[in-house]
Amino acid sequence: MLETLGINHLRDLWDDEQASALASDDLAMLRYRSNLLGADLRITNFGGGNTSSKIQLPDPFTGKPVRVLAVKGSGGDLGSIKESGFALLYLDRLEELKALYRGEEHEDDMVAFYPLSAFGQNKVAASIDTPLHAFLPFAHVDHLHPDWAIAIAASANGKQKLEEFNQQFGRKIVWLTWQRPGFELGLQLEQAVNENPDCDGVLLGSHGLFTWGATQRDCYLNSVRTIDQMGDFILQHQAKGGPLFGGLEHAPLPNRQEVAAQILPALRGIMSSNKRVIAHYTDHEDALLFANSKWAKELGALGTSCPDHFLRTRICPMFVDWRPGQESVDILKGRLQDHAIKYRNEYGIYYGAHASPDSPKLRDSNPSVVLIPGLGLFGFAKNKKEARITTEFFINAIHVMAGATALDTGDARHPYPQARRPESSKEFASYQNYVALPRSEAFRIEYWALEEAKLQRMPAEAEFSRKIALVLGGGSGIGREVALLLAGKGAHIVVADMNEDAAKGVALEAAALASPDVVSHIAVNLSSPESISAAAKHSVLQFGGLDCIINTAAIFPVGTGPNGQLTDAQWNTTLLVNVTGNYFLARETGWVFRDQKLPASMVLTSSANAVVPKAGSEAYDVSKTALNHLIRELAIGLAPLIRVNGIAPATVVAGSTMFPRDRVMQSLQKYKIDFSVSESTEELRTKLADFYAKRTLTGRPILPRDCANAIVWLASEQAAKTTGHIIPVDGGLQEAFLR
Repeated sequence: MLETLGINHLRDLWDDEQASALASDDLAMLRYRSNLLGADLRITNFGGGNTSSKIQLPDPFTGKPVRVLAVKGSGGDLGSIKESGFALLYLDRLEELKALYRGEEHEDDMVAFYPLSAFGQNKVAASIDTPLHAFLPFAHVDHLHPDWAIAIAASANGKQKLEEFNQQFGRKIVWLTWQRPGFELGLQLEQAVNENPDCDGVLLGSHGLFTWGATQRDCYLNSVRTIDQMGDFILQHQAKGGPLFGGLEHAPLPNRQEVAAQILPALRGIMSSNKRVIAHYTDHEDALLFANSKWAKELGALGTSCPDHFLRTRICPMFVDWRPGQESVDILKGRLQDHAIKYRNEYGIYYGAHASPDSPKLRDSNPSVVLIPGLGLFGFAKNKKEARITTEFFINAIHVMAGATALDTGDARHPYPQARRPESSKEFASYQNYVALPRSEAFRIEYWALEEAKLQRMPAEAEFSRKIALVLGGGSGIGREVALLLAGKGAHIVVADMNEDAAKGVALEAAALASPDVVSHIAVNLSSPESISAAAKHSVLQFGGLDCIINTAAIFPVGTGPNGQLTDAQWNTTLLVNVTGNYFLARETGWVFRDQKLPASMVLTSSANAVVPKAGSEAYDVSKTALNHLIRELAIGLAPLIRVNGIAPATVVAGSTMFPRDRVMQSLQKYKIDFSVSESTEELRTKLADFYAKRTLTGRPILPRDCANAIVWLASEQAAKTTGHIIPVDGGLQEAFLR
């Protein structure tokens, strides 16, 4: 049994009591080990790495015990995987595949045999790494991508440094040259272990680490101890060397969050030239250190080394030449487009140089990672979670570069140890001892037929996928229903409301329908341009921009005098919030749309009262009449980029903050409807809603969801050719028919 002693940087998370409770279930123990390894991003990335166990299970045909490989299924995440996430395969059948193997040029053909090797009714898709685990003669195997290990694996002197590591820590880790994951690599691993029977791990050049153990505990400790020791080794070199990445060329901007908000809409719009993307911005200390360093441009241009990193971060980030503190934000904005055009052109050359007639079509020539001195790191993907993970992966790549450059002794030369053959060494590019994947190998991974097949299996994106909506008045009533409806349709949502607690509550509801990554909230005051501007900037920093602005917030003043008259202040406030607030909303968010240059929509909430005059609600009615015309004015002024529409509900009582208990009782008295003060507020609201419904042609109460359905339709692509209109949602109120 390995001892925990000697683990200095990581933590031994193993709990003997929990493990003992699972000891009788081999699959549960594998899940437990996997979750512990996945709990620390220093050990493995999100969705990266594989774990396996060779176990015995009763054959469903004979009832006799047979050898089974349990291995993390394709696309799973070690930190969150359940027992159901592991592929189960007959180990003997996998061994028999060696006889069918026709050589490296045919290794992709072997993947079709994995489903045929499935044990029992297990239908989890086996990953391409399956043979890497199957052919190693150990009960439990971990294949991980820790930054410290990859730093050695991606060093021009990596094999030499691994020998130094082995000598210093008394280890027997074997070096293996770069090979794309697959059947061939599985055979190479098996051969390496057979030729080195006393080895206790394998380091794959430019890739990652293999460790193992006779028990689950041994395997876990071997992995953690090995990674921890490699961390010790790297940190020792960093302590003895000069400043990381050649030192700083620029200083982080003290107002970098503000500047990031100013440029994000333009940056998002540029990155959305193929498909809309969602952004994630981070000024993580490591991202800032790298982006501001002297070597950032050259190292960044090489791209990442580990395939796990590369699939998220593309061939390389886009580094933006900008001198923070010396050049203006406007200069930076103008430079973004030029850099993007250059990046796309270079990506097209890369694709053309390596694509074959049967390669998948070029997907997107935009970068997924952007580095800007003074600001940090920007990631782009189809949703917030993927964008955030993309930045996390590049921070992992930064750690790798930091380690590899710290290992530099100045004497590394071709052939690099990553190269399987000396003549192929020239395909590997290096800078300051860091070695990146050859572009040809990068292409083989990015446009791998198996990767393309995985993408094709992905479910269709939801209607509002890749869209960002700011919902004002989202804390209750119609606004709440809009937020929940959009959450179910794949939108990224910022719930804004005067009542921040209410906004937070709805945001939690929306997150439960979608995920916490796609929902945020903020307090907003429609009468304050500054508050609206803050909500817009919040949305931009959260997700990168705006695609839909929806306002359902308004006030209905109630007079307090003997004749129900309003004070001057009440009249002024009603017009300020209900009319001018919507004008402020368009004005304070317009810059986002102009910078994005993407089609967008606004939907504002008017009322049937706008065309139905009556006593006692003059301020509200006049404000909604003015709003109707404002909608038309905005539609003209913001065309063709932004569509502006509205809905005109009849009285919506359910869930409305404009109908507190006192006002409902006042209305019931006005219309001589019997009620008891002992009845709940919702019961009273239902009585009033039923009364209003009798005045309509359909005879049905108007519910918040009815209005939300109309709003979401107007915000959607289904209404792409509708602007400047107000849709009645009033159940057929004759008095509100358009004149």
